[in-house]
Amino acid sequence: MTTPLLLFFRFILFILFLLVIDWYVFRGFKTALSSMQNDRLKLFIFYGFWTINIAFIALVVFGILNFSRNTEPSGRLFFLVGSFFILLTVPKLIITLFLLTEDVVRIFRAAVLWTMNTFIYRSVENKGIWMARREFISQLSIVIAAIPFVGIIHGILKGRYKYTVHKVTLTFKDLPDAFHGFKITQLSDIHAGSFDNYEAVKKGGELANAQKSDMVVFTGDLVNNFAHEIKPWIDLFKTLDAPFGKYSITGNHDYADYVEWKTLDEKRANFNALLSAHAEMGFKILLNENISVTKNGQSIRLIGIENWGAGGFAKYGDFEKSLEGVIPAEFKILLSHDPSHWENQVLNHKQHIHLALAGHTHGMQFGIEIPGIKWSPVKYRYPRWAGLYEEKSKYLYVNRGFGFIGFPGRVGIWPEVTVIELQKG
Repeated sequence: MTTPLLLFFRFILFILFLLVIDWYVFRGFKTALSSMQNDRLKLFIFYGFWTINIAFIALVVFGILNFSRNTEPSGRLFFLVGSFFILLTVPKLIITLFLLTEDVVRIFRAAVLWTMNTFIYRSVENKGIWMARREFISQLSIVIAAIPFVGIIHGILKGRYKYTVHKVTLTFKDLPDAFHGFKITQLSDIHAGSFDNYEAVKKGGELANAQKSDMVVFTGDLVNNFAHEIKPWIDLFKTLDAPFGKYSITGNHDYADYVEWKTLDEKRANFNALLSAHAEMGFKILLNENISVTKNGQSIRLIGIENWGAGGFAKYGDFEKSLEGVIPAEFKILLSHDPSHWENQVLNHKQHIHLALAGHTHGMQFGIEIPGIKWSPVKYRYPRWAGLYEEKSKYLYVNRGFGFIGFPGRVGIWPEVTVIELQKG
């Protein structure tokens, strides 16, 4: 159990870490500007550096001291701290990596020269073994760090609503003939409590509708914590249309486990209100259950499981219960919020799940996706973090999320509308 004293020490260590990084980066700025002739401008930059960073640390301290688990993550202070933390910390870590690498080289060089002078040349003179930092390296680190700095600003102002369609075509030999060409639109991780631009979200909904899919599925995290977060958006998501229905499941945030509730009844009431919101939007929510979807006399089985996540995430899901009545020969699609569920319970299960649709990771809302490169820090926590994965003739698709939480932006990993077309072949 975490004690107040332990929390205090963690808090102090965190602030000290920020100050050490600031000092280290400042040394790099001094080196980068060492040849600058305008002393007034140089002094202005130095004072500006410390003014900005001390103000930032004060903001972080204020945010931590005023943080409450009963406060919605969409609160202005929460978003402000998150924005500045990512905006300033990521570039500083890049600069630190450059400087640290150079310092390791400098230390290694000095150690080699000292060893040679002492044991080979038998000299007590060790002048010149310590190499000064090179101005070019410090300047290069600042230039490279400016790239994510600009990218993060774009991610906050534009990226969080930069909805992108990802289309995937999957072929199955045992797909019922009637479902050849059947299209499914997947949304995930709406996190309605974070939205602040109705027209932008409306365009995302219109983009989803424009795909003219046969079915719409939603794979969890409708809200950040509180059911009332979705109320302003119910009419918008109600407009999503699909002739073969709209289906949904729950994600870890939907249970509001991150809130300190006064009573268990309040928490239950919040969850029940959330279930009602799904119904108001026209979604049939699947809670550890399955449903048969029929077309032209043939059917496929749609299975929905409550949140089940490896590690410290809640395990409300009951996979065996969700499979009750499912015949092994049926074509099966699983809705499961957390991709770690697929790895831990689905992949090696005796029931062959042809396709699983998940979300949860958001692609960490930060990464690189260009031809030939697909990377995000979240891959070190979730090996299957975005897009399509295949193993043992089974498919998993991980949606990058429709909304955002914590950091009010997206950098390189844009909000997603997924369209999956099933084909017989």
